[in-house]
Amino acid sequence: MIMSEPTFSIQSTVRSYPKAAYELIKRDILGTRYTLSLTFVGPTRARSYNEVHRGKTYVPNVLSYPLDGSTGEIIICPSVAKREAKKFALSYTGYTTYLFIHGLLHLKGYDHGATMERMEERYKRKYSVA
Repeated sequence: MIMSEPTFSIQSTVRSYPKAAYELIKRDILGTRYTLSLTFVGPTRARSYNEVHRGKTYVPNVLSYPLDGSTGEIIICPSVAKREAKKFALSYTGYTTYLFIHGLLHLKGYDHGATMERMEERYKRKYSVA
């Protein structure tokens, strides 16, 4: 039997992060052939990624990077998500899941705007993000 490469992995440089149906959501939005790495990082590392890759100096809640047409990476900073969740009337886990959906939609090619917002709402409903 030939073993295939995994198409989804989660890494973390922080002690804890919210658990959610990340792999299921990834398969739904990007498909089974897209290879994705999801990494949870602290604020120092998140700011560093943002500076190096985007020239921005703030600590982001989520970053997404397409590496090629079928491979990408999403980085989420749980401490920022925890702080921002209430502003969006979501739980910490719900908001982190929303940020993951947001990053996936960017990797799928969506830019900020009405179409992306409709897609985010669709997936929030589908996965009971609250």
